Amino acid sequence: MRKSRTCAKCGGGDIVRIPGNVGPYGAGSNIPAGMTIFSRVKVARYVCGGCGYVEHYVEDAEGLRKLRRKYG
Repeated sequence: MRKSRTCAKCGGGDIVRIPGNVGPYGAGSNIPAGMTIFSRVKVARYVCGGCGYVEHYVEDAEGLRKLRRKYG
């Protein structure tokens, strides 16, 4: 969905991107990759406006590197 802008479930093209965010006390759409709020990796969500199907993506290369170091 992220690249094709087409829903993998219903084939619709009404895709909404919700950016990842990091808030206090672990709030937001993110994955912990260390002990501080600054080490959290943002996770963007793509939602189909037709059927509601959702996919999650880590969109930046540095975030992927952090997760590989932390979780292998």
